Amino acid sequence: MANVLIVDDEPGFTSGIAEFLQLKSHSVSTANTLSAARDALADRLPDVLLLDLILPDGSGLEVFDTFDNHRPEKIIIITGHSGVKSMIEGIAGDGVSYMTKPIEPRDLLGMLDTVTSDNEDDVQREAAHFGELVGDSKPMQEVYEQIERVAATDSTVFIQGESGTGKELIAEALHRRSGRKGNFVAVNCGGLSGELVSSQLFGHEKGSFTGADKRHIGFFERAQDGTLFLDEITEMPIEMQTHLLRALETSRVLRVGAETEIPVNARLIAATNRDPADAIRDGSLREDLYYRLQVFPIRLPALSARNGDIALLARHFLRELNEKQQSQKAFSDEALARLEAHSWPGNVRELKHTVHRAFIMSDGNVIAISDHFDDQLIADIEGIRVGRSIADVERDLINATLEHFDGDKKAAAASLGISLKTLYNRLKEYETDASA
Repeated sequence: MANVLIVDDEPGFTSGIAEFLQLKSHSVSTANTLSAARDALADRLPDVLLLDLILPDGSGLEVFDTFDNHRPEKIIIITGHSGVKSMIEGIAGDGVSYMTKPIEPRDLLGMLDTVTSDNEDDVQREAAHFGELVGDSKPMQEVYEQIERVAATDSTVFIQGESGTGKELIAEALHRRSGRKGNFVAVNCGGLSGELVSSQLFGHEKGSFTGADKRHIGFFERAQDGTLFLDEITEMPIEMQTHLLRALETSRVLRVGAETEIPVNARLIAATNRDPADAIRDGSLREDLYYRLQVFPIRLPALSARNGDIALLARHFLRELNEKQQSQKAFSDEALARLEAHSWPGNVRELKHTVHRAFIMSDGNVIAISDHFDDQLIADIEGIRVGRSIADVERDLINATLEHFDGDKKAAAASLGISLKTLYNRLKEYETDASA
C-alpha cells in the first residue's frame, strides 16, 4: 500500500480520487496549489505523486525543482490531452507516467499496485477511512459500497440508524461524492418551529405574516444545486409532510405569501433513528412520503455490530485530541479492552465523548480507563427503588445521563434513544414542576 499525494485544484476530482484510494487501503493527502504541494513535499516525500500541470499559482512541473537525490517512487502527471507527453518529457525525465482526464479510478489503482509504503502504520491507519468516516468492519464496507453506487445519481436516499451512528456523516459523504456544486444544508426536523416550519423549509415573502419584514430564503432554495439533508424526518409535523411530498414530486416550492412556485434542484437525503413501520403506525410518518424517500435505503449498523471498529475509532478520536492539544497520549491495553467490551448504546457519539472525558481525566501519557467509565450509568440506575413512579424514575435516568455526559444534551439524548427535541421538552417540564 502507498502514501499518495494528489496535487490538483479541482475539489470534486481530488475528493473523489482520494476517497476511492483510501477505500482501497492507500494513505492519501492533497494539495490544491503549487505552494501547498511544495510544503507537503518538504514535509514528507510520498510514494506516489499524482500531479496536475495547471495550478492556480503556477505550473505543476515546478515541483520537480524541489527534488534532490530523492523523488517519489512513482510520478503520474495528469494531462488535459494525450499529446502533451512529448512536450514535457525533457523536464519531467524518465519514469514518469501520464493519465488523461477524466481518470478511470481502477486504471489509477492498477498503476499503484507495485508501489509499497515505507510507513505501514500510516497505511493501516488511513485504510480504515472513507472520507470523514472511520471503520473497516464488514458492515461499514457495505455502507461504503452503497455510497459509491448512489452518490453520483439524483436518487433520494433514506438513511436509517440508531442515534449516534453517524447519519449526517453519511449524508455529507454522499454530497461530496455527488459532484453537486451547491451547498450541503443539514436540518434537524426536531428543531423546526411548529408555526414557522413552512417558512423555514420553503421561505416566505416580505409582509406575508406578522414579523415578516423581509424576504426569507428557505432550506430548499439554500440547497439549490446541492443537497438538503432532513435528519429525524419523523419529527417533522405530519401536516408539513404533505407539502414536502409535493415538493419532491414536482421539484418546485411555494414561498409563504407567494403566488408563483419556484423550481428547485436540491438532492434530498432523509434520515431517522426510528423503525419507519412504527412511525407510520403511530402517525409520525406519512406512508406515501416514506415510499417516496425509500428510493435508495442505507441502513447504518450500531457500533456494537461493528466488530473491530471500536478500538479503531477510539484511537482516531484520541489522535484528533493529541493533534489539537499537541500531546502524545495513548490507551493502555486494558483501557482498549474495556472500551471494546462495552455495548455503546449511544454508539459512535457516546464513544467519542467517553474518549474525550478520558483524555481530560488522565494525568500522564497513558490512559487507563477505570470502571466508572463503563458502569457509571448502571451505578446511578441501581439506586432506583421499587414503588416510585415511572415519571420519577425517568427524571432520575435523564439527570444521571446528563451528568454522565457533562451536560451535553445531544450526547445524552443519543444514549437515551430519544430525540433532542424530546429531551428539551422533558427538561422544560422538570423546570415547570420545580417552580410550581
